[in-house]
Amino acid sequence: MSTRKDKFSTKDKLYMEIALKLATSRYGHTGSNPSVGCVIVKHDKIISIGQTSTNGRPHAESNAIKNSIENLDGSKMYVTLEPCCHHGLTPPCTNLIIKSKISEVIYSVSDIDIRVKNKSYRILKSKKIKVKKGLLEKKVKNFYSTYFFNRKKKLPYVTGKIAVSKNNLIYSKLDKKITNTKADKFTHLLRYKNDSLMISYKTLNNDNPKLNCRLKGLSKYSPKRIILDNKLNTDINSFIIKTANKSNTIIFYNEANNSQILSFKKKGINLISSKIDNKGRFDIKTILKKLYKLDCRNLLVEGGDELTNYFLRNKIFNKFYLYESNKELPKKNQYLNFNSLNLLKQKYKKKINLKLDFGKNKITLYKN
Repeated sequence: MSTRKDKFSTKDKLYMEIALKLATSRYGHTGSNPSVGCVIVKHDKIISIGQTSTNGRPHAESNAIKNSIENLDGSKMYVTLEPCCHHGLTPPCTNLIIKSKISEVIYSVSDIDIRVKNKSYRILKSKKIKVKKGLLEKKVKNFYSTYFFNRKKKLPYVTGKIAVSKNNLIYSKLDKKITNTKADKFTHLLRYKNDSLMISYKTLNNDNPKLNCRLKGLSKYSPKRIILDNKLNTDINSFIIKTANKSNTIIFYNEANNSQILSFKKKGINLISSKIDNKGRFDIKTILKKLYKLDCRNLLVEGGDELTNYFLRNKIFNKFYLYESNKELPKKNQYLNFNSLNLLKQKYKKKINLKLDFGKNKITLYKN
């Protein structure tokens, strides 16, 4: 009798690894849909591959079937996530699989979506298609941890990041550069992998940041900019405002006069009124729920000490990257300390040192 261990061959694992790499390469760029990878094999030869399209459609299975260089009759499909079986903006992938006469489907994990979970398995089996699941299950489940979090909580998966100088500063007016170019590239990779990026208006006014991805060839994947600004004090001449439109910039505000509102709307910015508490702070969880409804699934927060402290105290971050530089910044004129280091270590016990070459900078990942 076949056991769990010998259920899949070495070649099965290889094909699923390829499917996972395809899914990974689209992470953060498939909108509200999960990123899926798909490989189709016939006579031990890959005849097609597919991945979820940018913004989520068409799905990976549909793309792989369409891309095939051979007749699919009798072929085997490897897919990272259970194929969909419901009618949405696109037809069910199960219909396409059945129609193409694929004889076997191997997927790694069941979808958490109640419209799909374990239903596709039964549908495909009823059509005499051989179906197996669980290949590279642990590895693929880890990849889909953010998607599972999104579906369960109806919230974006939140990643925090802050850079600290050797003398514990996160800002100095006389020298704003903390990290080196190697660490900077990692930041741009994070921006590439997250569909949205949040800062406060204070950070915007202090740094006049671009908040885009500046890795070669990936600038079009820059995240949507989310600004928290209670009274619309954002510098209207800043880079963010000058490059804003309704699809790439949202400002959450609470109190502003008609003239201010009109000025920002003329710049094409999506303004969203949001409640504050008696201390003048936004209800971040309400904002996160709103962002989820706006298809934000992976949010990077590059805040200052105040915003970072709020997220840490309320344990909103799913993970947090601490950049530590060997460079000292001048403590003259205007400067800001990082006062939340002990809070970070207290709230997030799991600590992973990223053993990558960041020169004289160190990046540590903290997780729940």
